[in-house]
Amino acid sequence: MPQPIVRCGAWIVLGAILFITGSPSARAQGIKRAPAFGADELLSLPAQNWITNGGNIYNQRYSTLAQINRDNINDVKAVWRVSLNGSGLGQGYSQQAQALFYAGVIYVVTGDNDVFAVDVENGEFLWTYEADVDFDKAVICCGRLSRGLGLGDGRIYLGRLDGRLIALDQLTGEVIWDVLAGDPGQGYGITAAPLYYDGKVIIGFTGGEYAVRGRISAYDAASGEQVWNFYTIPGPGEIGHATWPQDNDAWKYGGAPVWQTPSIDPELGMVYFSTGNAGPDLNGAIREGDNLFAASLVALDVETGQYRWHFQVVRHDIWDYDAPNPTILFDAEFDGMPRKGIAVVSKAGFLYILDRITGVPLTPVIETPVPQDAVQKTAATQPIPEGDWVVRHDIEVVGEDFVGVLRNAGRTFTPFNNELEAIWRPFSGVTWNPSSYNVENNLMYICAGDGPGRGIGGDPNATIGPDPEAETRRYVQGTFGSARDIGTDSRRTLVAMNLTNHKVAWRRLLDERCAGTITTAGGLIFAGRFNGELTALNSDTGQRLWSFQTDGGFTTTATTFEHEGVQYLAGIAGGSITGGRLNDGLWLFSLNGTIDSLPPGSGDPPPDTDNRGREPAVDPRAFLAELDLERIANLDRGAEIYGTICQTCHGPTGEGGQLGAPLPAELTIVDIVVTARSGVNGTPMPPFAGSYSLEELHDVASYIHREILPQR
Repeated sequence: MPQPIVRCGAWIVLGAILFITGSPSARAQGIKRAPAFGADELLSLPAQNWITNGGNIYNQRYSTLAQINRDNINDVKAVWRVSLNGSGLGQGYSQQAQALFYAGVIYVVTGDNDVFAVDVENGEFLWTYEADVDFDKAVICCGRLSRGLGLGDGRIYLGRLDGRLIALDQLTGEVIWDVLAGDPGQGYGITAAPLYYDGKVIIGFTGGEYAVRGRISAYDAASGEQVWNFYTIPGPGEIGHATWPQDNDAWKYGGAPVWQTPSIDPELGMVYFSTGNAGPDLNGAIREGDNLFAASLVALDVETGQYRWHFQVVRHDIWDYDAPNPTILFDAEFDGMPRKGIAVVSKAGFLYILDRITGVPLTPVIETPVPQDAVQKTAATQPIPEGDWVVRHDIEVVGEDFVGVLRNAGRTFTPFNNELEAIWRPFSGVTWNPSSYNVENNLMYICAGDGPGRGIGGDPNATIGPDPEAETRRYVQGTFGSARDIGTDSRRTLVAMNLTNHKVAWRRLLDERCAGTITTAGGLIFAGRFNGELTALNSDTGQRLWSFQTDGGFTTTATTFEHEGVQYLAGIAGGSITGGRLNDGLWLFSLNGTIDSLPPGSGDPPPDTDNRGREPAVDPRAFLAELDLERIANLDRGAEIYGTICQTCHGPTGEGGQLGAPLPAELTIVDIVVTARSGVNGTPMPPFAGSYSLEELHDVASYIHREILPQR
């Protein structure tokens, strides 16, 4: 039978296991200080420890551990589950961070940007760091989140959503240095895990939707002083500046953020990363040209930050088709010759396999003519790989209620403008959820989706840069979102791609979205799922062999390591703004675990109740009888809820965004209350019945109706 989980103040009860969170300072004396890791240590395939976000600086996420394997995976159970003090637990938060492990201690960060050092043997906190981020001053694109930490030379490195880069004492959690690395007032923030290498901390900055000039920087690990800086949008006289208009300042706000932790080849002395979309996202009319280095793979000299080479995966992007998935380095034979490869996969759903010395493709890439739009000044061709595709790239069928004929069969790169909407597949093929690479069989394991999207935009007379009269710096200039309402299907898949020949080895249709993968010498892939399951699959075939149900969306990528001869798995089951039950549980698993899987559905969002714990009525609007629609709404409270929750997906003026559809101008207050309370099945719109009272839902609905919709 599943074991109950109960939180009781400072006591945590888990089945028959009881923990007491005593004095952190006393226990911290047992923490082993991490050295200034050298290149060989950072390159090594992880086993005893997991010291970088990607497992090693090749970002392969492959462990040599095999104690847990295909033969015994069904014996794995949970060892403990500890609550992270409610950190990152609430609407608008996402738990996405992959944990680090070193010498008996798990280091993890939450969506609140709080950091915890946890004793692997009993789940006790050795120390905690409370970030106390002022989210009103932070620039938030896609939820309140962090994707991980850095470690090296006795320090834990944290990048915060408010643009601060911080070094914590690994032994105590006390702040050693704190620098404002990116000014949130100018649109910058940090979500990626910092990377420690050769006495430096390397970090990229977000802000692609907020009129930034993208950048990646290196800082001295001991002092926090900046060592070098590279702008991902080149200025006058720099390589690539000619791909921007020479008669306006669009380049100053050109985007190209860096969402993920880079990879490094110490032998070549290069650091590699991919970049985000050009800005404004949906208006190519004011930024004619290819817009380097947006939607590109870039290589720099790791010591100086000087440009080495680039490869652009989408020219003049107007579809938000950037490449936030972490780059992976690998060594393999091509045509009988050993080559140094790099792989990157984009939201367009294409995989690119390049020589990491030169940036030249190792498998063919064809410059392919694509449909044009004069207003958007679209690129004549796009670089499309000749090898197997990760996802589908057209829409074969639409529902019978769809009006008209779908233009261009909804193919990838179908253009749009301010007067002509486009629908295309995929909307967001491969996003930030990390892929992994199996050094034994050369397979890259990719979480993918091929749901359709739609967009409209393209105004040659639009403001260049953020609107000086707007309340935010949001710089999209169009609307876009999911197009699942057209009646076609959407698939969630796990794809195994052979990097030596660009062929799909296998493809599995998933019951639920996966949140990144790791793979091991035990012949397994581990993938968290948004419904709260941690799953294990056969790395040769993709067959699911095991699953464990937790109590929150397992929206983080698992970490594996060995402690005192035992292999463990760890990860936060905490959900996100796009799915899964919100929670704050850090789980640990092993063959010695005694805690059984929870009942199915334990990781799903709370049921649609009436805010008083009762079962839902048959009529989804029956609850309205308990709400006084004539009450005077608290518009200040409504504005607060919209600004912290709704705006993330629907935009400051209801124009839509990466996760949410535009708000139709004809919505009524009742429409908004009903939708906000119940959510919309099959979309990222979650139910908020368990988060806000009926009165609060009426407040935000009234605010939207009076202040937001008139702008539509």
